[in-house]
Amino acid sequence: MYLTSREFALVSEVFRLLADRTLPEDVLRLEVGRRLLDLLRADFLGSYVWDDALGRFGRRVAINMSDDNLRDYEEYFQFRDPIAPLLMPLRTAARVTDVMPREELVRSEIFNDFLRRDGLHWGMNLFVWSGDHNIGDLRIWRARHREDFSDRELALFELVRPAFTAALVRSRAAAGASGKASGEAGGEAGGEAGGGAASLAPSPEAVNDAFGRLTPREREVVALVAEGLLDKEIAQRLGISYTTVRTHLDRCFQKLGVSNRSRLVRLLRR
Repeated sequence: MYLTSREFALVSEVFRLLADRTLPEDVLRLEVGRRLLDLLRADFLGSYVWDDALGRFGRRVAINMSDDNLRDYEEYFQFRDPIAPLLMPLRTAARVTDVMPREELVRSEIFNDFLRRDGLHWGMNLFVWSGDHNIGDLRIWRARHREDFSDRELALFELVRPAFTAALVRSRAAAGASGKASGEAGGEAGGEAGGGAASLAPSPEAVNDAFGRLTPREREVVALVAEGLLDKEIAQRLGISYTTVRTHLDRCFQKLGVSNRSRLVRLLRR
């Protein structure tokens, strides 16, 4: 497949991320999805992991979609979703219009009461499998004023599938090994503390230890967040790209155990 210089640069960035063995699984899905939005000229990302035991999607990461709308999906619409059951078994990238006629989609409850609320109109999804287990997905969407994804864009999406699958499998295995080691080390203390211990705020020593694991660049980003700078302002201050700022920030969230910048700032002020 011939790639333009722009496409080559973005695909190379995607594969660089997929080769990074330090990225947690959720950060990997988010950052790969962010680059795919650029590559595929798309507007929205939603990504979940299927939980076989619970029979539902969870562990959401998303871009340009509202929390309230996504919570409605997780609590209601995923159980009435006519699209995902058609796309999941394909094991390849596919457009929503490949499995459901556009006329049928726009008459559906999920389109009118969920997708359209955030402006999602043209979709292309990739459900990733390891053997018989679905281990994650990428749901890429465009707004109404755009066109459906082309065959070429579908081929670009499919191009990253094998490496994305391998990266998710590797990341999940690493997380499982780490979790097992943590459980063995902390099992006795956890039994004494009971469920309430998990809700306690981290100690100052734990916070200091977490900050000690940040790289020098990550500490710079955190300091600028504490000053109140926005991501684009941080990028200008440090002379790096916006997406690189987001990568550093997401890694900081993971290492410090927070989910957004406001919680990060509160942690810094303790």
